Amino acid sequence: MEMIIDLTMLKKYFHVQHTSTAILNIGIFRAKIMNLENKLSGWTNPSSETEQEKQDRTERMIRQAIDSHEPFNNCSLKVFAKGSYANNTNVRSDSDVDIAVECTDVLYWEEAEPGTYKPGNPYDGVWTPAKLRAELVAALKFKFPNQVDTSGTTAIQINSNSSRIDADVVPCFSYEYQMKYETRRGTKIFKTDYSNIVNYPVQQLENGIAKNKRTGYAYKKGARLLKRIENAMAEDGTFRELPSYFMECLAYNCPDNVFTQSTWTECLRGMLIYIWDNLQGDEPSSNRWLEVNKYFFLFHSNQKWTREDGREFAKAAWNYFGFK
Repeated sequence: MEMIIDLTMLKKYFHVQHTSTAILNIGIFRAKIMNLENKLSGWTNPSSETEQEKQDRTERMIRQAIDSHEPFNNCSLKVFAKGSYANNTNVRSDSDVDIAVECTDVLYWEEAEPGTYKPGNPYDGVWTPAKLRAELVAALKFKFPNQVDTSGTTAIQINSNSSRIDADVVPCFSYEYQMKYETRRGTKIFKTDYSNIVNYPVQQLENGIAKNKRTGYAYKKGARLLKRIENAMAEDGTFRELPSYFMECLAYNCPDNVFTQSTWTECLRGMLIYIWDNLQGDEPSSNRWLEVNKYFFLFHSNQKWTREDGREFAKAAWNYFGFK
């Protein structure tokens, strides 16, 4: 993005009437603006090549662990990356790898209205949620001895070392939500605390790619920019820590034209203004913001964040950069 400095803008900025006075200050003004622009531009970049290599190596080793585990020979599995790593919106401090291991032998389903769906015969095989998780833990422990943490209720964590990064491996099953004129296909995760989660990782990936193309490949850069700002403010105590995915969703809900500004400074200002303006008050009954998958509302009682978190983040980021 190219920085253009307007002389009329300079006069207003320095509160002067004469062009000569404004020109005397142009060096300071240009340096201040360009320093910020360079910083923001750098923050839009993805993980470094070294970090990317570690991410790819981690994913490859997880696939090898699953492929070589004999009990899985009789199980149809779909192994795929999900989250910010797969969507290319991850930044260095949030650069762990999320891998879904989906058992497609079993289909869990729900229907919007009774009678919408006519299921086939019930599944009577061995691949229960407990069995899938147990075999996955065994496969990972064999491949990564003394590096597997099973204390979490959702993901099986593989700790990093010098050649790879942290990874969260999530056992899940095929899932369908049946509606009268639509079928939503995702995954169902059974947690060890006996609760469950429905995710739509494919839709998140596809919607992110579509918006990125519509914005001239600026949306994902904008999402990484918000994530790095959140990280920086949390690190120096300027603002509380918020989930990385929430930052991605805030960027996704900004209109496409926000990402077509001539500089990242103006793009950031546009995002923060839009977030602040549109998250005032309580949750509306219509035109509600959505997660990137576009199947879940962004704000509801079970969410890890609130509308207040969004608008307070926007205000804190605005002040963090001294915007006027």
